[in-house]
This record gives sequence, structure tokens and C-alpha cells, in this order.
Amino acid sequence: TRKPLNLAPDFKEKYFKQVSDHFNYNSLGNGTYDQRYLITDQYWKKGNGPIFFYTGNEGDIWEFAQNTGFITELAAVQGALVIFAEHRYYGKSLPFGKDSFNIPEVGLLTVEQALADYAVMITELKKELGAQKCPVIVFGGSYGGMLSVYMRIRYPNIVTGALAASAPILSTAGLGDSRQFFQDVTADFEKFKPACRDSVQGAFQKLNTLAQQKDYRRIQSAFSLCKTPSTPKDIHQLMGLLRNAFTMMAMLDYPYSTHFMGSMPAFPVKVACETMLNGTDLMSALRDTVGMVYNSTGQLTCYDLYSLYVECADPTGCGLGFDSYAWDYQACTEIEMCYESNNVTDMFPPMTFTEQQREQYCSKRWGVAPRPGWLKTQYWGDDLSTASNIIFSNGDLDPWANGGIRKSLSPSLIAINIPEGAHHLDLRESNPNDPESVIVARKKESEIIAQWVKAAMKESS
Repeated sequence: TRKPLNLAPDFKEKYFKQVSDHFNYNSLGNGTYDQRYLITDQYWKKGNGPIFFYTGNEGDIWEFAQNTGFITELAAVQGALVIFAEHRYYGKSLPFGKDSFNIPEVGLLTVEQALADYAVMITELKKELGAQKCPVIVFGGSYGGMLSVYMRIRYPNIVTGALAASAPILSTAGLGDSRQFFQDVTADFEKFKPACRDSVQGAFQKLNTLAQQKDYRRIQSAFSLCKTPSTPKDIHQLMGLLRNAFTMMAMLDYPYSTHFMGSMPAFPVKVACETMLNGTDLMSALRDTVGMVYNSTGQLTCYDLYSLYVECADPTGCGLGFDSYAWDYQACTEIEMCYESNNVTDMFPPMTFTEQQREQYCSKRWGVAPRPGWLKTQYWGDDLSTASNIIFSNGDLDPWANGGIRKSLSPSLIAINIPEGAHHLDLRESNPNDPESVIVARKKESEIIAQWVKAAMKESS
């Protein structure tokens, strides 16, 4: 067995004076804001080791730094400076403080502004640190992985290469099938045992029947809800809450317990299926199964439908708190996620989310009309053949994987598929329980990155 390098990187938390609006010289007080970033030079060969830059995504940057140990392990081997940059409007990087989610202030939350933030930050920090000659490799997982791809496409003058882990750059640009996502979530449970899919599907059908009969008391007691549901809206909310739990378990189906986006046991899909199949009654089994997500501490005595899950423009969930506002706004503007479930190709209740529904919701919530096709126009959709130096890694257990690039497109646009990998497992630190396939993937990633760095160094010398 391999003993993992237990590197506890000593990140320093810093703030960078960032331009609020890169594209309009006199908008919204043409000011600056403090953008948070984490930095460690403990492995850096000063002035000539590469820079590994994590393009922060939809959450607090510490959360990503603590769950992306592969980058620091790689930095220790390759002598790199490591920077984790927080995405504008998330964590503590709020351009207008608590007013950041007012209209029009929220309007400066775009993919373009976020990429420009990173481009400016990299350029300035390189100057400050005497690192002009150091090649920059960007890393990101999920939406952060999409940003890494876009950085390499948009700023190839600044970024030498990108490792995009679990980056669904096709499905979020409206390419592909709207049924795919929940079908893939279902497949994870079905792979463990077909009976698991059947019992989840059966539980939802039972719930549906009770809802049609308006037997709200029975629903309340079966699911231990704090309040008795009384309207179809409450039932819709309950269905969303239940479905979201399965999405989380499928994404975070890691071979050891984790505290990322919540607390999960090792192999949550297996634990969920065992809970579903050992229950005496389908509905209480369903309640206990989703309890893994919503009640991991076991301290809740009942479930409050509207505080545990917030419905938004992302049918896979936006999370809670300020970060959820930011992601909801992004899902209402550039990021397209019209994914739906139907109880035929998947095990979930029929819940549509059409372009029309998205448009109605977004105009009511944010006063914006989504622009379908814009991400594809801006960042090339599936027409990536003229790009270079990007690794697209995806795990077969990850429901986002088929929304990304699964086949290599050229010798320098490389797809790495990880059969036993869940959502960006390859970015996590080494663990004794890692499957062989992720160990192999990381080795390949580190070799490719070393080649990119070497070639860039040659060019600059």
C-alpha cells in the first residue's frame, strides 16, 4: 500500500485589489474590490518553478483548497508555487459587500469578469513575486474546471496548460440531452444493484400516489416533515429535496468518508442502496436514505422542506446562503442547466425544467433573460480542435462526466477517463483507499503537466 504524502500546506490568506468591471471603464462607481486568494511557496523553486493556479468556483475558496490536495502533492514534486483564487461573488470576495446580490450590482457576476480577474491577478502577482518567467498551469474541478478550459482558450498568453477535472463544458452550454444527467445519477445506483433503482422508483411512485390523493398527513409522517404539506408546491419542493440528495450521493461517491459540500460516508451510493433495500417500508427507507445528506449528524428531529433545500435555476441544486444566490444568478444567465427527470429513463419523479420555465423563473427572480447558446459562442462548445494543452479528466461514477469531453480531440487535448472515479476524485489528495484507476490518472496528469512546463521553459529561455 502507498502511504499518502501528508502535506498540510501552509496557505496564507491574502487579498488582491481587483478591478470591479474589466469591460466598462465607468460602470457602477468604476471601483475595485478585495479578492481573496490563498498562496503557498513552501515547495516553490523561487523564480523558476511553475505556478499552479486553481481557478476558484462556486464557493468559499478554503473549501476547494482543503479538498484539492493533488495540486500541493504535485507542487512538492515539481517545485511549484500554489495559488487558489476565489471567484468573485463567492466566499469573501463580494464586490459590493452585502449589497452584491442587489440588482444591478449582481450584474458584474459573469464568467468573462471572473476569467479577467484571474488573468489580471496572475499577471500582477508574477510581477510582484519576480516570477515573470514561470509558466502557469491552471487547475479546476467542475465549474472551476470549465473556467480552467476557458482560461486556456481565452488567455493562452497567460496560461500554458489546463487540467479540467469533471468539467461539464458541453451540457452547460446546452449541448446534449436534457434527460442525461438524472439518467446518469440513476445508473450509479442501478450499477450497485438493479433492485436499488426499483425501490427508489417505487418510493417516488408511492409518494406521487399519496400526493394525488392529497393524503398530506401520511406524507408528513412518512418523511418526518416539520410541517404538514398542504399544496402541490410543497409536494414539488419535497420531490426536489429528495432528488437532490441522490445527486449529491452520486457526485460524492468517494471510496472514503469526506467533508466536502457536506459530510458523506465512504461509498455513499452503496450505503444508500443498503438503506433503501433494508427498509421495511419504501417511504421511510427513502427518508432514512436522504437523511445521509440532510441529517448526517443525526441531530434533526424533523425536516424543514424550505430551509434544507432551495429550488433555483440549477435543477441539481444551488446550495444555501449567499453562494447559492450567486450560482442561481449564473444559472440564470450564462450557465445552461435545463436538466429534467421523468421516472422512465431515470428513477426520479417527473420534474420538467424547460427553457420556458427557466426564462420565467429568471425574469421573476433576477430580472434577466437567459441567453441560450452564449456560452457556446464565447467558449467554442464542442468545436475545440484549435485549442491545445488541456487535460479533460472525468470519472465514470460522476453524473456530470457525460456532459464533458470523454474522448481525446488531438495529441494536446487529452481525455482521461477514470472508471472508479466520482466527481473530480483525481484532484483530491492521495488516500490509501484510492482505486488503481485514479492513481494511474494522476500519474499521467503529472507527466503531461511536467512536459508542458518544460516546453514553456525552453521557449522562454
